[in-house]
Amino acid sequence: MKRNENLVPLSRDHHFGLLCCWKIRQGIKKDIPYERIKKYVADYWEKNLSRHFDIEDIVLPEVNNESLQIQMQDEHRQIRKLIKSISQAGSRELLSDFADALHKHIRFEERMIFPYLEEHLSGEEMNDIGEQLLLFHQKEEDSYPDEFWK
Repeated sequence: MKRNENLVPLSRDHHFGLLCCWKIRQGIKKDIPYERIKKYVADYWEKNLSRHFDIEDIVLPEVNNESLQIQMQDEHRQIRKLIKSISQAGSRELLSDFADALHKHIRFEERMIFPYLEEHLSGEEMNDIGEQLLLFHQKEEDSYPDEFWK
């Protein structure tokens, strides 16, 4: 399905988010030390994901469906909590939980939130979202120097 052009920047971010999940899982499979993966997660959060969540807060009010709003907010809270736990603990299970939660969240947005917006918002409302994204969105960075996943 072709994504509305106004949501494409967020979908591109989602591509990098799925890549982040894959890298974490590869690191776990290769038995990479927790600290190396933890540093990557912190870097990804700081440079990409936290900003992406802030930007989604621009789009969230446009979702006039309470259950979708609640799920999005709950998943954002869960991921933030996992990020904090990863930074404070040493459990490899947390890394896996984070990758799973982020993957699930991205799929939810791509399969539920974006189609909802495309179906229920006018062209003008979608253009307003696109304009807001132009003001706040920054291109994802994928330049982490420690390629532990290879």
